[in-house]
Order: sequence, then C-alpha cells, then structure tokens
Amino acid sequence: MSFDRRTFIQGTSLAGLTLMAPGIIGRAKADDTIRLVSILDQSGGLDIYGKPMADATTMAVDEINAAGGLNGKQVDLINYDPQSNIQFYTQYATKAAAGDKAHVVHAGITSASREAIRPTLGRFKSLYFYNTQYEGGVCDRNCFCTGSTPAQTVEKLVPYAMNKFGKKVYIIAADYNYGQITAQWVKKYVTDNGGEVADIEFFPLDVTNFGPTIKKIQAAKPDMVWSALVGGAHISFYRQYAAAGMNKSVPIASTTFGVGNEHKLMSAEEGDGILAAYTYFQEVPGDDNAAFVKRFKEKFGADAPYLNELATRSYEGIQLWAEAVRKAGTADRMPVIEALESGISLAGPSGAISLDPKTHHGVLNVYLAELKDQTFNIVETHNAQPPSDTLLVCDLQANPDQAKFYFENGLEAAGIK
Repeated sequence: MSFDRRTFIQGTSLAGLTLMAPGIIGRAKADDTIRLVSILDQSGGLDIYGKPMADATTMAVDEINAAGGLNGKQVDLINYDPQSNIQFYTQYATKAAAGDKAHVVHAGITSASREAIRPTLGRFKSLYFYNTQYEGGVCDRNCFCTGSTPAQTVEKLVPYAMNKFGKKVYIIAADYNYGQITAQWVKKYVTDNGGEVADIEFFPLDVTNFGPTIKKIQAAKPDMVWSALVGGAHISFYRQYAAAGMNKSVPIASTTFGVGNEHKLMSAEEGDGILAAYTYFQEVPGDDNAAFVKRFKEKFGADAPYLNELATRSYEGIQLWAEAVRKAGTADRMPVIEALESGISLAGPSGAISLDPKTHHGVLNVYLAELKDQTFNIVETHNAQPPSDTLLVCDLQANPDQAKFYFENGLEAAGIK
C-alpha cells in the first residue's frame, strides 16, 4: 500500500515535533505493516532525478507486496515530496522518524539533502538508505549508501576519456558539495594519469547562461571538457555548447550527464559523442535487466522515463534492505543493520550487487558508455568495484560509532592529495 503526503505539518505543530524527545513523539503504530518512507524531490528543479527514483521505489515496494510482503507483513510506502526545497528535508525526516515511526527511510538526492536527513535520522535511530551517486566519504553505521562514488566511476572514465581525447581537461561543475568535491576527484585522477587541468568553474544550480564559459573553453583550447553539472537548468550548457559547434571539436565526458535523462531531452546532434560512466544504463545487457525494463515500462506505460542509475539504485537499494529484513526475521533497526553487514548480496538489473561492511557502500559494476542517437552504447565494463575512496577514511568494523561525512571540507582536509 502507498500514499502521498506532499503537504506537511506547518507552524507550531512542526516546532513541537523538533523539540520533543524522540522516544515520546508520534502516534502509536500497529505492528501489522512495515513502514518505508521515501523522501524524493518530485517537483522543482530536481524533479528530473526524483520522478524516476520515485517510480522505481513504488515498483520495488509493489513487487515485494505482490510476492507476499516481508516476513508475512505488507510494506506500507509513505511518500514525501520536498519540492527541491532544502528547508523541507529535515522536516520530513523528523516526520518520518517521529510521526510515522518508519522502519527505514530511503531519501535524498543532493548532498545537501543527505546531510540534512542523515543526522536527523541518526538522532532518532531510524535506519537510512541513500541511493544516489555522490562524492563519497560518509561513514555512518546508521546509513547505507548504494549509489556510486567517484572511485567507482570518475576513476574509470578519466583515463578512458584521456586516452581517447587527450590529456588537457577543462572542468565545469555544479556549485555545491557534490560538484565541488567531484571536481577535486576529477583533478586528482587527471593529474594521477599524467594530464593537465586547464581550469575549473562552478555554477549555481539555477544558472542557464553559459556563453561566457564557452568562450573561456574556446580560449583555453582543452582536449576535452569534464562536466559535473547538475539539474534541469544546466541542460542549457549542452545545448549552447552544441549551438556554438564546440561538441564537434572539444568532446565532453561526464558522470552526471544522463541521470536526469538529458540525452532524451536533447537532440542526437546535440548529444552524440558524450562519454558517461555509471553503475547502470538502461542499455546494460542481460536477461535480468531486460526483464526489469519490461516490467517498468508495462507498469508506467507511456509515462515511463528512461531508467538511469538513480532510479535503479533506488530499486536495488530497497531490494537489499528487503533481503536483510528477511534474513533478520524482523524489520527492527539493529537486526537489519547486522544482517546488511553480514554479506548481503543480490543479482539485480545492474548486475551483481553487494555491500561493503567497512563503509556500508555498494560494491558495484561500472559501465562506460558513449552516446549515439540518444542511446548509450556500452564500451567498457568494470565488475565489482569497491568504494575505494571512502575506504581511505572509513572502517565501521573497527569504529562502529562513527557518524561523519569526511569529505565535507574537501579532500585535502581529509588527508587525500
């Protein structure tokens, strides 16, 4: 079962929620269902990511319930839409934990949303899954990160793109944690592979005019552009870049292009030749993925979006949690955490998936692909890639009480050069 709760408690009732102790908040909940709360942006500037993730979340829960639920109980899916508004993340996380008494919360797209949600759920001791690609560095026993990190995607795409295009790289990125830290990883991997960074520019999420930057790129004469742009407004860069004829002379590599289905919104002429790396493309070969895509399209019909990494990580993140609930024999937080740490794995649309017990991050297959005629063609596959960036700073087996985001102040502050 599922229902939407877009309109949230306002005014003094919300203030009361945030001030009361976790143990005494919220109405009593019956034990006949397992409550899964989803907090994903389905409106506003981030809806290009949130809508496919929400659809995949719904499909995962519906399939679990159709198969009999978990341990004889149905999963109650409760959806919240924070509307791409940073102030709502903490509010909905508080409501999920204190009011809904959620057994698990799958939530957040941007790094800012995660860092609003994660400490809130930690305070209430509500299990948290973050199913989005991000910059790495979260080390928190209460949090499981199933999305890719730069060591899994950026590290693989940088040398491939440099060998194909050349070693001089111009980096453009979104101006918030993810873009800033990912740009640092790109710079590190470019340098490690004997390349040169021509320049780095950052752009707020609402920027749509990239004319001055395109002129700077023309003047810098790089061999390629690396894009870590994010959100609906930033699609303008690719269109303006193609309109200036730059996509024919200075190609683009990215680990953000495509997860907002930008390649389906742009023409083939605008997008052809872009390189991307993810742990999932809809075009990934294999019977499991073909069946997954077929079920998704049958369920959502003409409205079904292209299936990208974020949607599939959401689906597979719920399936990993469900498998842990089965193994634990309960949806209670600590037995599920212990089950997840014990070596949970499954075969999903993206291939074999498991969780690294030291970091609570996914061990994932990585695919490099080139765009042609609005279709990603897989050119290279790297199986079972660990989150080696986060492994540099995190060992929850040795230090289970950690609840920290190590890369908050950049890589150098975390001792990474």
